[in-house]
Amino acid sequence: MQNTTIVTCALPYANGDIHLGHMVEHIQADIWVRFQKMHQRRCYFICADDTHGTPIMLKAEQQGITPEQLIEAYYKAHTADFAGFGIAYDHFYTTNSPENKFVAYDIYNKLKANDKIAVKTISQLFDEEKQMFLPDRFVKGTCPKCKSEDQYGDNCEKCGTTYAPTDLINPFSVVSGSTPVLRESEHYFYKLSGAGNFLASWLGTSGRLQSEAKNKMQEWLEGGLQDWDISRDKPYFGFEIPDAPGKYFYVWLDAPVGYLSSFMHFCTQNGLDFNQLWNAEDTEIYHFIGKDILYFHALFWPAVLHDAGYRTPNGLFVHGFLTVDGQKMSKSRGTFITARSFLDSGINPEFYRYYIASKLTSKFEDIDLSFDDFVARINSELVGKFVNIAARSAGFMAKRFNNQLAGELATYITTDNLAQYQTIIERILVIRYELADLYQSREFSKAIKLIMSAVDEVNQYVDQVKPWLLAKDEAQQAQLHLVCTTLINAFRVLSIYLKPVVPNLVGKIEAFLNIPALTWVDLDSLLLNHAINDYSHLITRVEVAQINNLIELNKVVAPPEDAPQTQLALKSSYEAIAETISIDDFSKIDLRVAKIVAASHVKGADKLIQLTLDLGNEQRNVFAGIKSAYDPADLVGKHTVMVANLAARKMKFGMSEGMVLAASFEDKDCGLYILEPHAGAQAGMRVR
Repeated sequence: MQNTTIVTCALPYANGDIHLGHMVEHIQADIWVRFQKMHQRRCYFICADDTHGTPIMLKAEQQGITPEQLIEAYYKAHTADFAGFGIAYDHFYTTNSPENKFVAYDIYNKLKANDKIAVKTISQLFDEEKQMFLPDRFVKGTCPKCKSEDQYGDNCEKCGTTYAPTDLINPFSVVSGSTPVLRESEHYFYKLSGAGNFLASWLGTSGRLQSEAKNKMQEWLEGGLQDWDISRDKPYFGFEIPDAPGKYFYVWLDAPVGYLSSFMHFCTQNGLDFNQLWNAEDTEIYHFIGKDILYFHALFWPAVLHDAGYRTPNGLFVHGFLTVDGQKMSKSRGTFITARSFLDSGINPEFYRYYIASKLTSKFEDIDLSFDDFVARINSELVGKFVNIAARSAGFMAKRFNNQLAGELATYITTDNLAQYQTIIERILVIRYELADLYQSREFSKAIKLIMSAVDEVNQYVDQVKPWLLAKDEAQQAQLHLVCTTLINAFRVLSIYLKPVVPNLVGKIEAFLNIPALTWVDLDSLLLNHAINDYSHLITRVEVAQINNLIELNKVVAPPEDAPQTQLALKSSYEAIAETISIDDFSKIDLRVAKIVAASHVKGADKLIQLTLDLGNEQRNVFAGIKSAYDPADLVGKHTVMVANLAARKMKFGMSEGMVLAASFEDKDCGLYILEPHAGAQAGMRVR
């Protein structure tokens, strides 16, 4: 029976767009899988959207849709982005599936039966207004060490200190802006603390992890493992824990289960035996992941699988982060680039695949996208050197030989006596085994360098034989035919070498050469006495203007750190228009011009400003969540628009008697602006 390899990537979270940093991992895995399939190996490439958790629940609520509608929209967006970059998953699924629920329940029940689940009472911050416990990232406050404001509940982005949410000074809920309180709740824990001996043995197995990753995990083991909280309290979008009403599996339990459930669904759809394939001794399972989730995949995940009686992965292939022009990806600099904006920019996405491949190694080092280097490398190597080989011979083939290749090749002309009787094809075939080893070991950077050295040798051959001079001499037409046939065959060999990296480009080359899909075994044959098709341009150069437009498209102007936001930058995507309403629906809303006669900070509230609004015949007290954008002193005397017939709402700080209208993108970090009527409008006027 043929060996089986199952390859997965980390599951993208279904509440945001895919960006170029994400795409590094999927490109790396896709190249490796394509190389396996070019060798006719049985290799399945599996992934899914990670669809559960508090962020998805809250984002759906903010948009006025169900979590199911939200994850469906991102499923369509993610699969379209991956397809655009040539990521050829055999199956891309969702963790919000019956298969995922079945496997998650099976693992949990087996852990419980194996005495690997503990129930503990813990204290957490609770949002009384939203009636929910707050995950770490949904609490903000002042760092207890450096006193920086607006820091998340798990670590300070200014000084790097890690802490518990309860350590924050003046904590507030990111969800409602209210001050949270401490409440106790029962939580379910997986006993990771008892898995040390197994993990030490598992991590010590050869080939399991890169050495630098293994060293990092050893530090965690030596520091002592803590039991892992695998539950969350309602409200929560996810799977409810069996026999525990109101308790849900934390996303980190049911997300990696998606590797199994996605493959299970694929097997069902294709009439395959999941258990036979997944659990066979000769099946190998590999996870491609980023170094930021190494802990979960190298400690928590294999331990859970082992204690539940499931097989563990054969290896983890860990990569680093993507920097752009030597710096962290940035919205303000336009270098936090979404996959969709790249596809819409007109730049060939395979250029990004090639560039990333030229940087990737088997280590988990960070890699840098330098736009200057990107333009130079693509235009020089792919366009100027590789594709140019076909362009330099195809014209002669069409005009002189009716696109019919000769029955033999030209010898390699050189002063090197060892090589003068070889063909250039034989010269560039020498690297095939070394190149295969580099692909297999994920040393893609070295592979690209080796391929480009062969490309250079072919171009040197062209310069030496000078087909343009042969074309001028009628007595040299037979030699010209042999030379052009040789160049077409050399181009075919190089195309095989590059196919895992630029599959769509090679697909166009296969159409030009009038041949079936190329595989690695095609290196054993030549293309002789064969009719090719007319040549047309395969790719075009990258222009600097395209890069500049891409950056501008993704640029978001951030406000100074110590000042309110005053500008709004270009935005690459906009919220969809809400459902259509009737004029009767609109007429129920009483919008009034109001004058701000007083404004002040609200003690203990990090988002609110207290406003006194004059409606002409009365005054109203309103709490508005606009503190991030305005200083109260700057608001006094301005006119704005408020919802005057909104039911009063009792808040911790007092009664709020209306709502001020403000404009923003969905990402409020991009700017927040209260509405101001045209000069001349008076307090009390109705907006019609």
